[in-house]
Amino acid sequence: MKAILIILDSVGIGAAPDAAEYGDEGSSTLANLATATGGVHLPTLQQMGLGNIPPLLHHRPAQTILGVDPVDAPMASFGAMREMSDGKDTITGHWEIAGLEVDPGFHNFPLENSFPPELIAAFEKETGRNLIGNKAASGTVILDELGPEHLETGALICYTSADSVFQIAAHEDVVPVPELYRYCEIARRLCDPLRVGRVIARPFIGQPGAFKRTENRRDFAFLPDEPTVLERLVEKDIPVYAVGKIEDIYAHRGITESNHTGNNLDSQALVEKWTQEKDSGLIIANFIDYDMLYGHRRDPKGYAHSLELTDQWLATYLPLLKEGDMLILTADHGNDPTFQGTDHTREYVPLLVYQPGQPGDNLGIRCGFYDIAQSLARFFGIPAMPRGASFV
Repeated sequence: MKAILIILDSVGIGAAPDAAEYGDEGSSTLANLATATGGVHLPTLQQMGLGNIPPLLHHRPAQTILGVDPVDAPMASFGAMREMSDGKDTITGHWEIAGLEVDPGFHNFPLENSFPPELIAAFEKETGRNLIGNKAASGTVILDELGPEHLETGALICYTSADSVFQIAAHEDVVPVPELYRYCEIARRLCDPLRVGRVIARPFIGQPGAFKRTENRRDFAFLPDEPTVLERLVEKDIPVYAVGKIEDIYAHRGITESNHTGNNLDSQALVEKWTQEKDSGLIIANFIDYDMLYGHRRDPKGYAHSLELTDQWLATYLPLLKEGDMLILTADHGNDPTFQGTDHTREYVPLLVYQPGQPGDNLGIRCGFYDIAQSLARFFGIPAMPRGASFV
């Protein structure tokens, strides 16, 4: 008996009731990208019930997903989840999925002159390198702007975003990747008193005008205040297998085995491999491409194509699941590629739960991503989590 939890990074399904507080009213990742591209072809997700979810968001006008209509008998249970924590970033979403509630939210830096002078001074002293940037910026744009200066001086490009992040970019020929990770560990320690969600290593390669970020990115997360469902499973000798950046998001806690894949294709291959090899436990994966390559870059066509590739993969993957297995598909936040700016969007996220041989059911609107953690606790027969309602 095993559970597979796949987080489709940033695949939101409609503005949350409090979206206006985040400047995100009108965002709807799936519906808006489908409209912008003339419709998406997601037959597997449609049969699972993806198109049945938008009508559940009854407090707002239903936003159908063009090309993904509701079906009469979905093969999976379907619903939508509303985030209870304060924020719309990766850490907040994933932590809530694992049973926590982030309250108060993480610290966000100002968009200009972002980092406090005392933080900059301490960071420069410990790393021996100057800091340039010190503002909110697109990760690709700031490389074009400051990459040449970095190559010439060796100064570290440090920047933030609308999320609670301290990001450090460095060319791999100037700062070897292990050295960049060490700098991030220093920054992690210095940022802890501020409750910064993540310090992110952003290595890149190439020459001016053609810089390219590599898959050697690493996230250094703030430590959770209480045990996640991952830790509780491992404590009960139930293995947890992490795919993608999951190990970083959960600060390497509650994980039996991990593989830091850097793209959807590699992550899907590993999920497929472990599904066939592992007899029991939780496989948890983050599929990153939608967010990293297309959401932040406001590329609805690329986003839609990436979803269609995942749908094709699901068609071959679902038959591998056995009676007693459970697959959960969800997301950690939105990132509407048709919306203003380049940041995440505060949205409901889809919930699809597939159990071979069991009919689909309407799971409704779930108040809290942590219903997933509670459901995993019940599925594996461990003591209940502090919050959430099980849909198992």
